[in-house]
Amino acid sequence: MALYILGALFIIAIIAFFIGRARAVSVAGNDISSLHSRPTYHGGFLAIWSVVPAFILTVIWSAFSGRVLESSILRQFSDTLSGMGPAQIQAFLRDVRSLSESGVENAGQIILSTKDVVREQALIAAEIYSSQVASYDNWLFILSAVLVLAGFVWGYGQIKPIKRNRHFVEKFITIILVACSAVAILTTIGIVFSLIFESIRFFQKVSFFDFLFGYHWSPQSAFEGAGRDALADDNSRIFGAIPLFTGTFLITFIAISIAAPLGLMSAIYMSDYASQKFRAIAKPVMEILAGIPTVVYGFFAALTVAPAIRGWGESIGLSVSSESALAAGVVMGIMIIPFVMSLSDDVINSVPQSLRDGSYAMGATKSETIRNVILPAALPGIVSALLLAVSRAVGETMIVVMAAGLAANLTINPLEAVTTVTVQIVTLLVGDQEFDSAKTLAAFALGLVLFVITLCLNVIALRVVQKYREQYD
Repeated sequence: MALYILGALFIIAIIAFFIGRARAVSVAGNDISSLHSRPTYHGGFLAIWSVVPAFILTVIWSAFSGRVLESSILRQFSDTLSGMGPAQIQAFLRDVRSLSESGVENAGQIILSTKDVVREQALIAAEIYSSQVASYDNWLFILSAVLVLAGFVWGYGQIKPIKRNRHFVEKFITIILVACSAVAILTTIGIVFSLIFESIRFFQKVSFFDFLFGYHWSPQSAFEGAGRDALADDNSRIFGAIPLFTGTFLITFIAISIAAPLGLMSAIYMSDYASQKFRAIAKPVMEILAGIPTVVYGFFAALTVAPAIRGWGESIGLSVSSESALAAGVVMGIMIIPFVMSLSDDVINSVPQSLRDGSYAMGATKSETIRNVILPAALPGIVSALLLAVSRAVGETMIVVMAAGLAANLTINPLEAVTTVTVQIVTLLVGDQEFDSAKTLAAFALGLVLFVITLCLNVIALRVVQKYREQYD
């Protein structure tokens, strides 16, 4: 119901806007110059008062009505649910919602999660839940209609030539923009705190130093052999993350070693040597690389690059794994070339032409001008581009899974199979998980470390920009 109401409110807002605009022209006697605010502001004023109160009600109702309904069901069936644990109660509520959404008449086709609850009780609860949902939807519709009508009537009466509706509309838009910014900030804060709290739970089970400085990573061992209880006191040999960090930095180093020179030289050529016609074609074509899905790069690495590297290594007597850090790093480097090239090209083009002209006037060649004038002036932006590419490489998953494997090997040999932090996060969270076990909580600890690494890279980029930034007229 809430979705239908929001759609109806969108249509009502459009209609109210045109009505408000026409009303403003009418009260001005077709003399728009007599209005304090333009007709569009009056239309926006009427649309806001017609829709926003009902919109706020719908959002609040959608956020809390589910909890209110579940609390009502829990109170009415407290005798049935007495003695059950939280997991069983949640399973009972899931069954009630499933029966309510699918229809009680289709109960025979639904497999209930709560085996120890009488089916008749779940059916009765589903019928009550359905009736309450219908009642809540009716009330939501009625209240929304009342608010829309009241807001429209009041706003329509407020459209007058001397009414300063422009100030109201602009202030409302400012509030919306601030709210959007606040959502982004609060989302970031929520992510950080969720990682911190879950990581604290992990470090209550596993030593912080054993995790950061341990040399063996095998979280699956907690569910094999002697079992998790017997291994609870020996987590240092299970959750040592050094192999993951080594693999992550090894693949990232290979990737940036390829992307940095190729991307930077491509940017220099595009900005100072290529003709406008060639640049207009070549740059968009190169930037297509950034739009290719990473799984496609993974297929390319697994089916083309990795066998080629292995064949090359065997031809000269080297032992090369079928999945290697070199294959993943090479393909990842190709993937992030557009990041380095595009950003560096924009930065180099932003260097004032007067610097180039001054260098040429002093007798410098084009290559000397690029080396001694342009690149130093563009250094902060180039460093930022490189660090952005590094952050992109650190967070890559699919290419590593398909080309480097899942083995947590502690090695710096690029011809061997390794794994990365992001790959292990995916591995730990695949399937049904117990979020109170060290194995699952380890994913949050790895995520926190990855977050800190990325944050440090961004801080370094900002410091470089602040230190070496030049101000041009």
